[in-house]
Amino acid sequence: MIGRVLPHPLLSVVLTLVWLALVNKVTLGNLILGGALGVVVPFVTAPYWPNRPRIRKPLRVLEYFLIVIHDIVMANIEVALVILFKRNEKIQSHWIRVPLELTSPEAITVLAGTITMTPGTVSAALSADGGCILVHCLHTDDPDGVRDSIKSRYEWRLKEIFQ
Repeated sequence: MIGRVLPHPLLSVVLTLVWLALVNKVTLGNLILGGALGVVVPFVTAPYWPNRPRIRKPLRVLEYFLIVIHDIVMANIEVALVILFKRNEKIQSHWIRVPLELTSPEAITVLAGTITMTPGTVSAALSADGGCILVHCLHTDDPDGVRDSIKSRYEWRLKEIFQ
């Protein structure tokens, strides 16, 4: 019964919280409207999610979130230093091919989003077979180290979360 009314309960909660954050005011009316959106949107979109992702280790999500926030802050500092103090001819931009062990489309999407959110790197393309992702790095002396860092800091955690 609950599965029919709330096909994606976590998504319903997230949508309600996002609505409250967007209106920036917690009132009974906003809570009711956010709750209604949290019920209606997943219900209407449920047919398009036949195999919804399962989170295998929910505590790993919190760990992943904290690591990403830390990396974003540190990368902001690094990019600022590159922009302020590196001469253009000394900046070493690289295209890096990162082979993927992830198979879940949701996990690959989260990885690509994480790479793009981290200043100094952008996920540019996913291979047709989903076997690797192409990443542009603003500045690095060690492209292999960037690839290994992406795999060790993000990919294996996402693999534990989603697969």
